Amino acid sequence: MAALRGLLARPLTSYYLLLSSAGLLLLIGLTMVFSATSVRDYAEAGDAAASVTKQAIFAVIGIVAFWACQRLPATTFRSLGRPLLGGAVVLLLVLNLLVALNALFGLASLGPLRANLLWLYLGPIQVQPAELAKLALVLWGAHVVARKGAALGWWKELATPLFPVVGLLFVLVGYNDLGSMLCLLAIVVGLLWAAGVRLRVFAALSAVGLVGVGLLVAVASLGAGSGARGQENYRLARLTSFLDTPDPAKCVEDACWQMVQARNAIEHGGWFGVGLGKGSLKFGWLPAAHNDFIFAVIAEELGVVGCTVILVLFAVLAYTGLRIARRVADPFRRLAATAVTAWLVGQAVINVGGVTKLLPLTGVPLPFISDGGSALVVTLAAVGMLASFARAEPDAARALHARPPARWVRLVWAPLPPLPGARSRPASPPAAPGSVPRARGRRPDDQAVPRGVRQDRTRGGPASERRR
Repeated sequence: MAALRGLLARPLTSYYLLLSSAGLLLLIGLTMVFSATSVRDYAEAGDAAASVTKQAIFAVIGIVAFWACQRLPATTFRSLGRPLLGGAVVLLLVLNLLVALNALFGLASLGPLRANLLWLYLGPIQVQPAELAKLALVLWGAHVVARKGAALGWWKELATPLFPVVGLLFVLVGYNDLGSMLCLLAIVVGLLWAAGVRLRVFAALSAVGLVGVGLLVAVASLGAGSGARGQENYRLARLTSFLDTPDPAKCVEDACWQMVQARNAIEHGGWFGVGLGKGSLKFGWLPAAHNDFIFAVIAEELGVVGCTVILVLFAVLAYTGLRIARRVADPFRRLAATAVTAWLVGQAVINVGGVTKLLPLTGVPLPFISDGGSALVVTLAAVGMLASFARAEPDAARALHARPPARWVRLVWAPLPPLPGARSRPASPPAAPGSVPRARGRRPDDQAVPRGVRQDRTRGGPASERRR
């Protein structure tokens, strides 16, 4: 324990913990995507590495986004919040408009734009606007809450502009994707918790959130999400199957099919799994095995041991994010680090809880591991922002300035963070040519003291003058 405390006390521990946990999760994700998709890709297209190659390309783009974000200061992140939020709202409006036009009039595309439930396509480019909305809400929300400061104790300060914008995002995202809306809710809760908002505010938000989730479940019968008018409400079916699991033999056509197959995969894996790539439930039995249910593939092939490694890595990520939030001095950094941590860890909890039937199934990907380009790029960009904040911790900044790396390292990797408490001061005017600086100027001759003679520091005169 003493050695562990010594390691945790080092100035750059947060930075290295963040890199190691996120890097290991990314490598495990690429491996499991290949394991879950190789046989299907080979059977369909003759290329077993088609899906993992696409995911690896997005991983490289995400690493570039990580590198760029860890070089940016906090002021740049604060200025990026509003443009990113505006772009996310526009993309969500376009996505919902195209989905509505397709459902009402059968219009599949609008020029080069077309939509498929959660994804927006512009030619060959595929974007999931809900993922961009998560990062935008982190940056914009942290900036707004940090600017309000102690005024957050008043309801009207929360009502303008935080709650209207958050409500708009909840409607635009939750109409098609209830799971992503819950991730946005986790971000808002993390922001308000880090800001020290009173508990009664959380109670009111919980009541409003339950009412909103109930409305989103109800509108699925009217065509929201992947529902259809006149058909069974798939959101309500998932909720009822979680509360009261029917007979597995009758789940062939019911909403509990995914849960039953995920449980079969976990049972088949046992403690140590059947071996990497040797799982059988992914061969057409387990829906979305490469995406939402990839944790079940991990459980089958790597067993309880592999699942424990994944959960430990997410626990390390959660500890690191909260450690960064506790150590940084800037309010914006503290709020943004808490919000990103709540987002990534909350999404992992929702995914794992849905696969293991500890929570209702909502259909969100597992961060770093599930197949999906937009989610992976945005997640790595958020981790890059956390890395920038980790280098800005007071002890880390002092250590980096005490032993600065080589110039080429700072150009390629990341510049030095600002020292804590350092403020930019205007430069003093240059001295006249040939003049002597004031600090080095000699005393006049009548006040000069001969060398070797100590000056008498006592004051002469009466005691009253000495007291003055």
